[in-house]
Amino acid sequence: MKLLKNKSFTLIFLLSVVFIGCSEDKFLEEINPNAITTDTFWQTDRQFNSALTTVYGALQFQNISGGELQYEFVLGDICGTESWYRPQAFRNLAFNASIYHVTDKWNQLYIGVFRANQVIEYIQQVDPSIFTDAEAKSQIEAQARFLRAFFYWQIAHTYGGAVIHDKVAQTDEELSKPFSTIAEVNEVIIVPDLEFAQANLPLTWDGNDIGRATSGAAASLLGKVYLYDQDWAKAASQFKTVIDSDVYSLTRNISDNFQHENEFNSESIFEVNYSGTLSPGVPGAVVDDTPTETSAEASTMATAVGQLNYGGFNTILASYSLHEMLVNDEVDDTNPINDGNLESRRMNSTVAVRNMEGTYYNFEPEEIRGFGYGQSAYVKKHSNWYHLEAEPAQSRSGINFRHIRYADVLLMYAEAVLMADSDYTTAIEYIDMVRSRAGVITLQQYMDANSGMFPQLHVSKQVHGEQPMVVANAETVLKHLQRVERTVELCFEGHRWKDLVRWGIVQEVFDELLADEQWRQENFADIEGEAPLFINERIRPDFVLAAPNYNAEQHNYFPIPSQELQTNENL
Repeated sequence: MKLLKNKSFTLIFLLSVVFIGCSEDKFLEEINPNAITTDTFWQTDRQFNSALTTVYGALQFQNISGGELQYEFVLGDICGTESWYRPQAFRNLAFNASIYHVTDKWNQLYIGVFRANQVIEYIQQVDPSIFTDAEAKSQIEAQARFLRAFFYWQIAHTYGGAVIHDKVAQTDEELSKPFSTIAEVNEVIIVPDLEFAQANLPLTWDGNDIGRATSGAAASLLGKVYLYDQDWAKAASQFKTVIDSDVYSLTRNISDNFQHENEFNSESIFEVNYSGTLSPGVPGAVVDDTPTETSAEASTMATAVGQLNYGGFNTILASYSLHEMLVNDEVDDTNPINDGNLESRRMNSTVAVRNMEGTYYNFEPEEIRGFGYGQSAYVKKHSNWYHLEAEPAQSRSGINFRHIRYADVLLMYAEAVLMADSDYTTAIEYIDMVRSRAGVITLQQYMDANSGMFPQLHVSKQVHGEQPMVVANAETVLKHLQRVERTVELCFEGHRWKDLVRWGIVQEVFDELLADEQWRQENFADIEGEAPLFINERIRPDFVLAAPNYNAEQHNYFPIPSQELQTNENL
């Protein structure tokens, strides 16, 4: 599929044909012989691939893989915002069933489901002889089923369940189905689809097919399904399959996973293609589905995270907690990955801070503007800070979005073996693979130097004065995985809120960060402009409302959009 590699999705509308008229007026009907209908379209493998491309195309929607994910980034502990920015409603847990991201994400994910259902339904009815390659039919169906499973996983873990449509609805009754639990969605759709995909997809694609779903992507997502379901042994087995495939490895430079250079690299398991130059469209929100002057193949993510002084909106800002954890994640001077840097590769690729190393939007550290009014760190991930002087005026970016990368799988495997068998030794081994690539001191290095103990790196030195040392065991390694490793490695990649929810630690984390926030406010005169955060003018109130407002039943998942409640009598 050339369209995947060169980032040009040909989007076609596959709509059910509506016939208008009655028996006595058939002479009034006019048939357009050139019209594409369901009877004439599904005739060749090329047509099925064209339809499959529209399913991949749905991934480009901004609420699925683009800039509108900012509203989910800000939900957890990694991120803050200001009261005059739109994400504030999500930061303060004041969203409702009618607000933009809640409704738009639902709609866009179900567009993906609809398109996938068309491919799956028609490919099961067609004569296999129309396919020129013996494996083409099963591989097209496997890709469509992987994508359907991906869309349903996103629906289920964003809304706490889903309305299950396993085929294209033909009647109002088929559209109006009840809401199913996550377990039911897993059983009916996600697990069978991923098992089929894993069995029928290749380990890798090459040439113009790079970017298609693989068996490794299916195994990774299936492992994640089991991990969230707390079926630890099955989760570990799936992740180990991916690890043992020898297809994937950590990139030397972690920044390769958040920039437009070196896309589809050795760490990429499933990523969404964007281009800032093909179909650039017009300024404003990107719409991928209308093949007109307003359509685009770009992401708006870079503008959302980019710094205000350099063409971005910085509507999401790194929390003080994340900033300090990255500072306190000590560099391993013996690790050649760091190339002599004083800050780790991971920190330098994640946030821009005062006195940072290297340039930022081509400006030297002493020239960088914006570190005032409580802003201590700006998000670098997904922005164009590394090669442009400012974000494009059209709010366009060609940086791909990686939904699944190898570092995530290594950390999920560490969690699975830890929970399955309390095997903290193996868990440390895989955590340290990620830490070593990050250029920071590994847990094992801490333990070797401290009689089997390592520091609780999530504890603020600024607030508490020191980080307690703890003996390595299943409990302490799990806390490190939850509060440190997945936080700093995977921040701003769409995982954090779902992680906090599945672990059941949202309130605990919010209460701790609110207490730190209040301490900084009370002691601001002593810490203003001081290391490690160099905060000036005021303390940004990120958790003052989120902590007291949080209610698990109300906030763990988005509500079903009000439009669905109005149109579906079974909800």
